[in-house]
Amino acid sequence: MNLGLQGKTALLTGGARDVGAAIVRALAAEGARVAVNYHHSAEAAAALVADLAAGGAEARAYRADVADHGAVGRMIEAVTRDFGGLDILVNNAGLVQRQWFVDTTPDDWQRQIGIGLYGAIHCCHAAIPHMIARGGGRIISLVGDSSRVGEAGLAIGAAARGGVLALTKSLAKELGRSAITANAVALGLVETSHIDRGWLDANREKITRLYPLRRLGREDDVAPMVVFLAGAGADWITGQVLSINGGFSMAG
Repeated sequence: MNLGLQGKTALLTGGARDVGAAIVRALAAEGARVAVNYHHSAEAAAALVADLAAGGAEARAYRADVADHGAVGRMIEAVTRDFGGLDILVNNAGLVQRQWFVDTTPDDWQRQIGIGLYGAIHCCHAAIPHMIARGGGRIISLVGDSSRVGEAGLAIGAAARGGVLALTKSLAKELGRSAITANAVALGLVETSHIDRGWLDANREKITRLYPLRRLGREDDVAPMVVFLAGAGADWITGQVLSINGGFSMAG
């Protein structure tokens, strides 16, 4: 299936490792030119870009804290200057701290909401004018399924990502006339390098029972849906929340 991504430019935030890196690789495999955003993972971003370039893909890494409005604006200006435009934005950067709500502090709230919600707002606000200039585009935001159904210990992260869902639906209504789609992908628990391994090992059997497919997610479970939403086959899909969660939660 030709997804129509050859020559398209995609920016993926938090793209240096884990799920982000899997999506970057999948987009590049379809012929997209990829801009890999990172904040702290400079070595991983450089290694990923070098690996993609060795395989013939066009990729560059860009450092920016998505919680910083000015830094995001400068990053997107650099991306559009380097690649000649921007067609696809994947909001993947996030920070979730597992702790009881009463134990959180304003600093916890500000950082999680700054990255998880304001990060998406900053990136969308900076990217949309470039998409309009191109005659269309794709916005795809990754959230945790806790943003849809709630989860004990994740109140702040869920609140931030819940805001992303509202942003997604509102942008879909505003931007349809400009041929820009906006969708979200809601994830169940995916095993990544930054997961709390001690907590997971201690609770794996109990957690896995919550998933009808009886396993947790893998990084490569996510990328195909994101790539599909970025492609030509998703031209008439917008304002939707699509779950990749092993059946953890199901829409009524």
